Amino acid sequence: MQHRTVHDVMSHQVATVRRETPFKAIAELLAERDISAVPVVDDSGRVVGVVSEEDLLRKESGQPDPDRLNPSLWMRPSDRRRAQAETADALMTRTVFTACPHWSLVEAAQMMDRHHVKRLPVLDESDRLVGIVSRSDLLRVFLRTDRAIRGEIVTEVLEHTMMIDPAAISVSVSDGVVTMRGQVERKSMIPIVERLCRAVDGVVALHPQLSYAFDDTRIDLDPPLVRGVMQPQRHTR
Repeated sequence: MQHRTVHDVMSHQVATVRRETPFKAIAELLAERDISAVPVVDDSGRVVGVVSEEDLLRKESGQPDPDRLNPSLWMRPSDRRRAQAETADALMTRTVFTACPHWSLVEAAQMMDRHHVKRLPVLDESDRLVGIVSRSDLLRVFLRTDRAIRGEIVTEVLEHTMMIDPAAISVSVSDGVVTMRGQVERKSMIPIVERLCRAVDGVVALHPQLSYAFDDTRIDLDPPLVRGVMQPQRHTR
């Protein structure tokens, strides 16, 4: 099974700014590229921070209103400093969560969910920026056609991995929802088939209706017990 990685879906051409990039230039870049954040890199191309629309909006929210008191009076000191910032160095968020190109899409999604971020700069083995992956990039996997999903399940999961005759299992896919009907040889195979099918890129849900010919989960391989005591095994020569 060929799972897509961060490298497969990330944006390879990444807009960046430097520490000294002015506030207005950052705002113009975000508007021009239709992006919501931009990494800040040093002279070696390593990421030292990220400036987002949220960071820029602090300046707007900190502007005095003629009809009210200055709202910056109620800001936290760190937000007040950002509201007064003129360059990326003072604006940026310095804690940056990143991804690696070889990560699975699941790993990237878990990182975003765990830290409540919308995007991850992607770094190579030298910690240099090689791309950026966003939530929308991860969701592209669900654009796979039903035909492609079914083909991978039948060929890769059933035939090649589980060595099950595809004719024994009926597989249908509608809007990413997979329905399977049929019989496998052993009961222990069912959870494995289900797990592998759910892991196929683009699968939204799985509705398994599988039976089995032989229940191999009830085989007792332990030595016999007499009055609750395990009998020693005798060895003959």
